[in-house]
Amino acid sequence: MADLNWTGLILGVITFLLIGLFHPIVIKAEYYFGARPTWIFFLLAGVLSVVASVMMQNIIGSTTLGIIGFSCFWSIGELFEQEKRVQKGWFPRNPKRTYPFDKKQEDK
Repeated sequence: MADLNWTGLILGVITFLLIGLFHPIVIKAEYYFGARPTWIFFLLAGVLSVVASVMMQNIIGSTTLGIIGFSCFWSIGELFEQEKRVQKGWFPRNPKRTYPFDKKQEDK
């Protein structure tokens, strides 16, 4: 048992958990802040995570930071997709803010 390499399994579990964590983060970020301003946060967090990943010596820590970084990059696209899902009525709208697609509907 001691001769087995657990790194792949550990990283698989970490990846699974991070994907599960980022899904509600994207939903909440779009709900409270909208897709337009929030994508900058995900971009900065992604760049910082990737830079930290390259600088870290520990393989599990480095890989985890890389996964976080690229999950942040993926979340940028998901923010705009989430906005479309809200427009379709699949997710609740935040009544305290206006949406870009509201303006397009008023023009019609």
